Amino acid sequence: MLQDQDRIFTNLYGMHDRSLKGAMARGHWDGTKNIIAKGKDWIVDEMKASGLRGRGGAGFPTGLKWSFMPKESDGRPSYLVVNADESEPGTCKDREIMRHDPHTLIEGCLIASFAMQAHACYIYIRGEYIREKEALQNAIDEAYDAGLVGPNACGSGWDFDIYLAHGAGAYICGEETALLESLEGKKGMPRMKPPFPAGAGLYGCPTTVNNVESIAVVPTILRRGGAWFAGMGRPNNAGTKLFAISGHVNNPCVVEEEMSIPFQELIDKHCGGIRGGWKNLKAVIPGGSSVPCLTAEQMDGAIMDFDWLREQRSGLGTAAVIVMDQSTDMIKAIWRLSKFYKHESCGQCTPCREGTGWMMRVMERLVKGEAAVEEIDMLLDVTKQVEGHTICALGDAAAWPIQGLIRNFRGEIEDRIKHKRPIAAE
Repeated sequence: MLQDQDRIFTNLYGMHDRSLKGAMARGHWDGTKNIIAKGKDWIVDEMKASGLRGRGGAGFPTGLKWSFMPKESDGRPSYLVVNADESEPGTCKDREIMRHDPHTLIEGCLIASFAMQAHACYIYIRGEYIREKEALQNAIDEAYDAGLVGPNACGSGWDFDIYLAHGAGAYICGEETALLESLEGKKGMPRMKPPFPAGAGLYGCPTTVNNVESIAVVPTILRRGGAWFAGMGRPNNAGTKLFAISGHVNNPCVVEEEMSIPFQELIDKHCGGIRGGWKNLKAVIPGGSSVPCLTAEQMDGAIMDFDWLREQRSGLGTAAVIVMDQSTDMIKAIWRLSKFYKHESCGQCTPCREGTGWMMRVMERLVKGEAAVEEIDMLLDVTKQVEGHTICALGDAAAWPIQGLIRNFRGEIEDRIKHKRPIAAE
């Protein structure tokens, strides 16, 4: 259980002043110049020691990612790009940071950019986040006025500019290379890798793309030490994490908790339990809509971190926990996700362009019980042909919810088909 003194986001619910003055009163922008003075190698090493893994879904070690950036410039500038295109269904954690605690992100941008020798940072914010954009822009303006960013940022001798770019509501632009394409003014379509962004990213220059939460926790980690952050959670699953819990709980919320917290503790402590009691739990999507759902039995004794959930053939993803009780039509719920991914596919790769529509149409028939039992395995086969055969992970994201449904709720699908189909006349 996370102690109050270990919370990084001290204004998650907007109870306090979100201005620069309020942020400084809560300990942000404290000694930023001294952190930068310790040098980029110290910062990267400390981030590696902290064990922070990317908070955008993939869980890649953040310090390691930063170390891929070129040590010596070949004349090209370097960039930090912050992925604030939070469009995963069920996920609404970065929104709270930008709305109520924006200075954690801006300070993190400065320190991370310095560590990667980037003089400029772009924050790409989701098109629908109008109020969040306003709050963040106000905070950026305050930081410029106070000399915390801009020429000689914080008096550190490092010149640093930060720009806010507004997306247009495309889910695919949350994929890092599609985001870079969109920033450059082109269609949001993922790029082939390699080259990875660290070699050729924004405008063909070395770039690191990080999630909002990954960057916002950086200043606190460096102030308190990597070992402090690494001391929370299980090994390889360190630190604090924002969980966004929605669905059939008594009190849906976004909360900062320690990694590896038991699922039951998370729900009982912060959400007032499952609607109708624990016996009423049917399924949980533990990490945003693109990870496979798990049954109530699997979630009994569940530990909310990357490794435990991966062992259950699901994932922590963005830690958007979607809770479903016995009233849920599982087939219809997963069909709705299929519809989303079909709509959001950019159409660049054939398996995804054709497969997402095909999977959605079969799911539609399964919802009504109009399919044949044999089609369940055919559908599973098609998800395998989409998964892993596309440039970006949208194909996987479309396939996994359906795989989770078939793996864990096959009986429900078969029952529906049997009850719908008339018995053939003898």
